[in-house]
Amino acid sequence: MIMTKLNLKKGDLVKLLSGKDKGKEGKVIKTFPKDQKVVVEGLNIHYRFARPRRAGEKGQRLEIPAAVTISKIMLVCPHCGKPTRISHERSNERNFRKCKKCGKLIN
Repeated sequence: MIMTKLNLKKGDLVKLLSGKDKGKEGKVIKTFPKDQKVVVEGLNIHYRFARPRRAGEKGQRLEIPAAVTISKIMLVCPHCGKPTRISHERSNERNFRKCKKCGKLIN
């Protein structure tokens, strides 16, 4: 597997490009750079079933967002509001992300 830099970080708004939730937007909760995956709030929901712990208590169905491959999502620019690719720019000894559509800095 080729390791590339992850262009997304926690708190970014992203749009899902394919799958059962195609077209929906959500916020990045957690990133896994080594696996090239992210967990997005409210997207790719899977269900876990919990058994009752005590007598008389009911079991539960828990909704858990599962990880999504970064190739299936795209960052939504906070300035123009469109899904966009990212370019990187260095200024004042810092790295910034830049929107490919409107040209504004994202960080």
